Amino acid sequence: MPEPLSPMSPLAIRAFTATTALGRGNTAQFEALRARRGGLRRNGFGASPLPTWIGRVDGIEDAPLPSALSRWECRNNRLAWLALQHDGVQAALEALVARHGADRIAIVVGTSTSSIGAGEEGYARAQTDAAGVRRFPDDLARPIVHTPHSLGDFLQHATGLRGPCITVATACSSSAKVFAQAARMIDAGLVDAALVGGVDTLCGSVLFGFNALGLVSSERCRPFDAARDGLSLGEAGGFALLERAASGDDGLQLRGYGESSDAHHMSAPHPEGLGATLAMRGALDRAGIDAADVGYLNLHGTSTPANDSVEARAVDALFPATLHASSTKGWTGHTLGAAGIVESVVALLALEHGLLPGILDSTVRDPACGPQIRFDNAQADIRYAMNNSFGFGGNNCSLVFGKVTA
Repeated sequence: MPEPLSPMSPLAIRAFTATTALGRGNTAQFEALRARRGGLRRNGFGASPLPTWIGRVDGIEDAPLPSALSRWECRNNRLAWLALQHDGVQAALEALVARHGADRIAIVVGTSTSSIGAGEEGYARAQTDAAGVRRFPDDLARPIVHTPHSLGDFLQHATGLRGPCITVATACSSSAKVFAQAARMIDAGLVDAALVGGVDTLCGSVLFGFNALGLVSSERCRPFDAARDGLSLGEAGGFALLERAASGDDGLQLRGYGESSDAHHMSAPHPEGLGATLAMRGALDRAGIDAADVGYLNLHGTSTPANDSVEARAVDALFPATLHASSTKGWTGHTLGAAGIVESVVALLALEHGLLPGILDSTVRDPACGPQIRFDNAQADIRYAMNNSFGFGGNNCSLVFGKVTA
């Protein structure tokens, strides 16, 4: 067993927000979780929609970017802009800029597919010029939109921040790993604060690509249910603002992170959950707490047969039976590169309100589940909450958040 990692210096979370199929902002997320009201609907993307259920965000089609940002126009950046407008993120960011300067605040954001939907449209509407060369139509001939860094570049221009700007693309762990990346940059003195988050939107490549892997269910996903048969895809955007915690600071904090790489398979998790266990242990070590101190764990829990059983075994081996652990993907769908930030927001809401979500639409427990996996909601005042995000290629990340009271 590796030596425990040294505790990290806590980072204050000055603001956070999420926009998902449940609605815009934290209140919409909290109310839907409390009422056990899911956001999944039948898929309607494309001329021949894949028969599945999706977590689609309403209103993106009717919300073009401001004219000054039209160069970055696409569905993904529209959702990023929508998500930025809620829960005081803009005001908190202005306060950080006033305190540290725009060049001392990093942008670290995660995405899995970025603006690939705009690329799909560009190929579908490609035109042949006078020389016989096929080209994107003029309205999509904007190279920055067709790169993985489209999201980061857009946010840099949308916010006016001038610090380091990084886009993390490690599949479904992307917007969890941004917390770890930002923590290292702040600890190294490269910046004083960071805007972290993630955005991913639905498109044909996402839906049909995951279906080609045999991972998509034709029904609503049922994480950790004995009869689960695949995931439901979703789209979402969310952000958090991190800053060095000052002496005497109270409120919500990032207390620990753990990362690992299975190096086992391009899409399947390690069958014994070795990477997942390393990530969880690393997060606990950096937080300087024991597994028994965690009150809520938001699981990766995609509802695929392999992922859920492996994660359940790893959790059962590490945590006591008293832990309340659940997957909230039955509410939002699996939001891919945005899953890390969305489910971190759920963990932060659990700390803030004491609402520990259960699992939506699952009824019969998989025998592989330990007692930590809870289907019903619960209410409890907790000090620490965790989030697991595990991506293709064994890119694993676990985060520990804490609540400090005055």
